[in-house]
Amino acid sequence: MTSTPIGHARDVSLRALDVLSGCDAILAEDTRVTARLLAIYGIEKPLWPYNDHNGARERPRVLARLNGGARLALVSDAGTPLVSDPGFKLVRDALAAGITVEAIPGASAMLAALTLSGLPSDRFLFAGFMGARSGERRNQLEALRAVQATLIFFEAPQRLAESLADMADILGERPALVARELTKLHQELRRGSLSELADAFEGRQAKGEITLVVGPPGAEEPDWTRADRLLRQALAFMPVRAAVDLVAEALSLPRQETYARALVLKQQPSGEVR
Repeated sequence: MTSTPIGHARDVSLRALDVLSGCDAILAEDTRVTARLLAIYGIEKPLWPYNDHNGARERPRVLARLNGGARLALVSDAGTPLVSDPGFKLVRDALAAGITVEAIPGASAMLAALTLSGLPSDRFLFAGFMGARSGERRNQLEALRAVQATLIFFEAPQRLAESLADMADILGERPALVARELTKLHQELRRGSLSELADAFEGRQAKGEITLVVGPPGAEEPDWTRADRLLRQALAFMPVRAAVDLVAEALSLPRQETYARALVLKQQPSGEVR
């Protein structure tokens, strides 16, 4: 698996060029795209198409060549292979057959956008492409809404405004980045809240490769009204510590503050904690 540039041709690594120059053939998602990169560096190697359309047919042939000792390089159209491209099944089958697989790291639109976003990068989730239809997309976003991490998506330009609007509706007003055509001549980075970005791209036909980075959910104020109600109910038939453990665990509340409120309620069971 050999990473290639996501835009700027000089982002290819020296090791990647060594591999592409020294292999017997290159498996390419689109041979025309890869041919342009090879031409820049004066590399001439056989190019074999390997993509979603022919993968099931080509995998047995590729595995047979690998078993026969061929040295093959797998590349995607841009960036790191297997990230939202068809190489996963080939690598899986090669590993199952005992064939050695090496990764030549390099450019990644996902990581480039994350580092440019100014959003938390200590924990993130790459969610790939969402569904093309709003209903499917909204269901996927609902499943991601509570994830305590920065979210990263790839999106098609014709769906950008609609997807941003769905994100604003489901995820709320989170900070986000739209990164378009990363490392290329017409790179565009636009930051703002999800609704601001949805408005910015409404009626505009964006072009090129797009990566979306969305901040994690903000810390919500605990629902102490509900907590107090549950504490009163629990304190009626169990000790303070047991009631605190039960309610704090059920509502994901800080135990120390929950305990303090329980003590007040124990002394004033009909009162309100202020």
